[in-house]
Amino acid sequence: TITMDREKAAAARKLSGAASTSEAVDIALDALISREQLRRDIAAYKRIPPTAEEIWLADHGSHGDLDDDVDWELLYADAK
Repeated sequence: TITMDREKAAAARKLSGAASTSEAVDIALDALISREQLRRDIAAYKRIPPTAEEIWLADHGSHGDLDDDVDWELLYADAK
C-alpha cells in the first residue's frame, strides 16, 4: 500500500494509457530507473575519456554487438 496524489495518478494513467494505477506506477518506475541508469552511465563514461581506438571504432566499427544493459558505472567504479 502506498499513499499518492490521486490527480497525479489519474494523469499518469491517462498519459501512459495504463489500465490501472498499478500499471501506471510500474511504467513510471521503469522510466525513472531507465533515465537514472542512463544518467549514471553518462557520468561514468565522462570520467574516463575515450581512447583514440574507441573513437575510431565509434566512427567506423560495427555497433551491433554492444550490450545496452552494461552497468558502465560499475564497470568503471575504480576510476572515481
